[in-house]
Amino acid sequence: MDGNTTKKPVVVGIGELLWDVFPTGKVAGGAPINFVYHATQLGSEGHAISAVGNDLFGTEIIQELEKNNIAYLCETIPYPTGSVKVELKDGQPSYTIIEDVAWDHIPLSQKAIELVKKADAVCFGTLALRNNDSKETVETLVSYAPANALRFFDINLRQHYYSKELIAELLTKANVFKINDDEIKVIKEMFNLEGSEDDICKWFLEKYNLRYVVLTAGDKYSVIYSPTEVSRIDTPKVQVADTVGAGDAFSGAFVAGILAGKSLRESHEQAVKTAAFVCTKTGAWPAYN
Repeated sequence: MDGNTTKKPVVVGIGELLWDVFPTGKVAGGAPINFVYHATQLGSEGHAISAVGNDLFGTEIIQELEKNNIAYLCETIPYPTGSVKVELKDGQPSYTIIEDVAWDHIPLSQKAIELVKKADAVCFGTLALRNNDSKETVETLVSYAPANALRFFDINLRQHYYSKELIAELLTKANVFKINDDEIKVIKEMFNLEGSEDDICKWFLEKYNLRYVVLTAGDKYSVIYSPTEVSRIDTPKVQVADTVGAGDAFSGAFVAGILAGKSLRESHEQAVKTAAFVCTKTGAWPAYN
């Protein structure tokens, strides 16, 4: 049998790996790794590149990766494993992100470079670049991604850990840009843009020569733009447990669809269904049926 017929697409998340600590307990998370979790569940070969501390949180989060068939390059370094305090109000999360943790100091390794060189998609965001150590590692690794790979930049604005300079720099390294309806307001002002959400998404698509711009608007709708197509879908109504990781689920499912050869519309439909499903469960990594 030809080995290539069974080869799964390789999807790599680079950045924060952490525990989301709820009043009721903790669940594994971190946007790029959430992305990988869902792409893995939907048929991709998922890899996490991050760092953990030499502590119980670190041991436990590695066990979570293994349990969910996510391969990993996570070095153990002398900083605490990342965690985020999550408070929920009507299912909507607010985050307190602990600083100077392991994923702020992700080391660059030859193994990680070799992995990224064979990736079909890499995912990264602004948060893991708040510290120079990880910034250098993430940017270097993304530069090794193959020319035809999806380089998925999920802006993921958190607290004060971003700037116009950083976002503009990452856009030049990306070919997919994901943003939500709150973030687009911040970006509109930051980049001095006029016009509707539609105008702004098309501006980014053209200005940075992107393959896709993905706009999610929570329980309202989502739109995906390519140079030749626009797909808009209303968000289905579901019983929300919490919305933690729903955007990452959307992204991971969309990329898994594209890499599996589905059309933009089919991939978008898969993304919408997956995000809705995640909203009905607690935490970012719910078990798939």
